[in-house]
Amino acid sequence: MFEHFNTPEELFSYKLGSALTMERDSLEMLETLETTTPRVRLKELFNTHAAETRHQIENLERCFALLGEEINDFPSPTTKGLAKEGKASIAKTEPSIVDAVLLAGGLETERYEMAVYETLMINAKARGADEVLVLLKQNYDQEVAASEKLLKAAEMISSEGIAREIPPR
Repeated sequence: MFEHFNTPEELFSYKLGSALTMERDSLEMLETLETTTPRVRLKELFNTHAAETRHQIENLERCFALLGEEINDFPSPTTKGLAKEGKASIAKTEPSIVDAVLLAGGLETERYEMAVYETLMINAKARGADEVLVLLKQNYDQEVAASEKLLKAAEMISSEGIAREIPPR
């Protein structure tokens, strides 16, 4: 649709569509992470964030409706690259330590998503799109929370031993 951006609104619409693709890519990655990890707690973490991601997709689709625009899912080359890197790393990793790779990939993706939402929120505010801003902030807050959970999980498995299953508490 856009070969050249002529207005801030066009750029915002493109970035919003790219964020939609980003979340769809992330949902696919989360499903892979959940099925790859042997740890029950990580399966639960990835599953919970997948449910949040489905809601984030709905929020982004609502943003388009609030703006009176058609839903567009523009490319998100960064998330495609992160997914490709993650799959390659998983394939090269001994199963007993794969959780370290999964958590690193999850953290990298969450941090990217946070940056995307920060930019979108700045632009929604500048546009005066307050209802859109609220939805974007909800998504951002969930990404921050997911990032914190992933960071804690990464710290836990590194301190307790990546190769050991952590018994449920």
